[in-house]
Amino acid sequence: MDIIINIDKPEDISSHQAVIKVKRLFAAKKAGHAGTLDPIATGVLIVCLNEATKITRFLSDLNKEYIVRLKLGERTDTYDSTGRLIEKRDCGAVKESDLQEILKNFTGRIKQTPPMYSAVKIDGRPLYKLARKGIEIERPERDIHIYKIDPLSFQQPYLDLRVNCSKGTYIRTLCDDIGNALGSGAHMTSLKRTRVGDFRIEDSVSMDEFRQINFACCSIDSALSHLDEIILDEASYRRARNGMPIPLLMNNSDSIFAKGNRSISNNLYIDQYVRLKTPANILFGIGRKEGHNIKIERLLGISSEN
Repeated sequence: MDIIINIDKPEDISSHQAVIKVKRLFAAKKAGHAGTLDPIATGVLIVCLNEATKITRFLSDLNKEYIVRLKLGERTDTYDSTGRLIEKRDCGAVKESDLQEILKNFTGRIKQTPPMYSAVKIDGRPLYKLARKGIEIERPERDIHIYKIDPLSFQQPYLDLRVNCSKGTYIRTLCDDIGNALGSGAHMTSLKRTRVGDFRIEDSVSMDEFRQINFACCSIDSALSHLDEIILDEASYRRARNGMPIPLLMNNSDSIFAKGNRSISNNLYIDQYVRLKTPANILFGIGRKEGHNIKIERLLGISSEN
C-alpha cells in the first residue's frame, strides 16, 4: 500500500513511535512522517507508507496551523512544560488589550533562533545532546513566516492562540519570545497541530480507529495535488525515467511547455516543483524548473493507485 495517512497523534509518544505503530499495523516495508511533533504535542501527523516515503520532504514544506496554550509568568529551559523552571515573573499586569499590539510584532517574515532542546545540528551535533549536558551555544537565526496569529482565549495566566506559519517554525520558541515581549515570560503547556497544507485535523483518524473505520488516507498523487502537473509525451517520459532533464519552451502567451509535450503548466517559476505524469496520466515523478529545463527531483514507482 503506497499511501499517505493523516493521523491525529496522541500526547506522550514521539512522532517516530507513532510511525512505527502504523508501520506494524499495515505490515508496511517502509514508513516515514512529514513534519515532526514533539511528544507533548498532538494533532495532524502525515504518515507515508512504502513508495509514499519518497515524498515526505515535499509534504514537510507545507504551511502549518497550530492551536497553542501559553502559561504566562514562568519560563522553562525547554520553552514548554516538560522543562525545568528557570524564571518566575509577575504576569498580573498583562492585559488583553496588550496582546494585539504585541502579536503584530510576531507576524510576517521574522527571525527566530532554534531552541537548544531541538534536533537542529551544529557542526554535526544535535543541539538537544548539548542541552542535556547543560551546554548552551550560539545558534544562527532562521527566517520564518508567521502568516497570522489569532488570540482565542485569555484567562490569567493562560493564553490560547491559533498560529498559521511556514515550515521551520518552532512554536515553543514563539511562546518564549511572546512571553518576553509581554514582560511576563511564558512557556508552552499544550500544542495541537490542526493543519498541514490541505491535511486537516477534521479529516484525521486516531490511532485506535484504524481497524474500526475507513481510515483517512489518500494516494501519492492526491497528497501532491498542491503541485502543478505536466503530462509528458512518450519521448519526454523516456528521458525523465532515465533521470534526464526535460527541455522547456515558451510560447507567445508565456506558458511553459515541456519540449514535445502536449500539456501546459502556467506560472511555472524557478524552483517550483511539479508532478510529472506519463502519457496515460499516471504520476511517476517530481520535477523542478531549473533554467530552461525541468530537472528530475524524485522518481516514483509506477502504480495506478498513485
